[in-house]
Amino acid sequence: MVLEEGTILSPRFDAAGLITCVAVDATSGEVLMLAHMNAQALSLTMETGEAHYFSRSRGKIWKKGESSGHTQKVLEIRIDCDQDAVVIKVEMGGTGAACHTGRRSCFYRTVPLGAPASAETRLGFTGDTPRFDPKAVYGKDSGH
Repeated sequence: MVLEEGTILSPRFDAAGLITCVAVDATSGEVLMLAHMNAQALSLTMETGEAHYFSRSRGKIWKKGESSGHTQKVLEIRIDCDQDAVVIKVEMGGTGAACHTGRRSCFYRTVPLGAPASAETRLGFTGDTPRFDPKAVYGKDSGH
């Protein structure tokens, strides 16, 4: 009960030393992205008020918007009941795009309901079109 009801921050990082982080728009509540933080990224986010994440693919910390200008000013951090996930409420800088594809949200596709997943399952699009050209911002390596 101390973990769930206590007042001491005790993040429970996974075996890789990471905690899941969901970034949402502070005004609308729209889910913008999901990323991971290690202890240092969480601490930097808390200290600076700017979102910092840990890139699993690059194996290093990155400040959101450092190269693109699409920064995230953190207005609030919430941690879940068992302290193994956080939600950050942010104000987006730059074009307002949180996704490396140039879109506002990383969640720009829908999964159909009413049938099981299969190799033929087709995704739908929400209409969230790119706000910038990823190749122009990130170069030819515009992957996440």
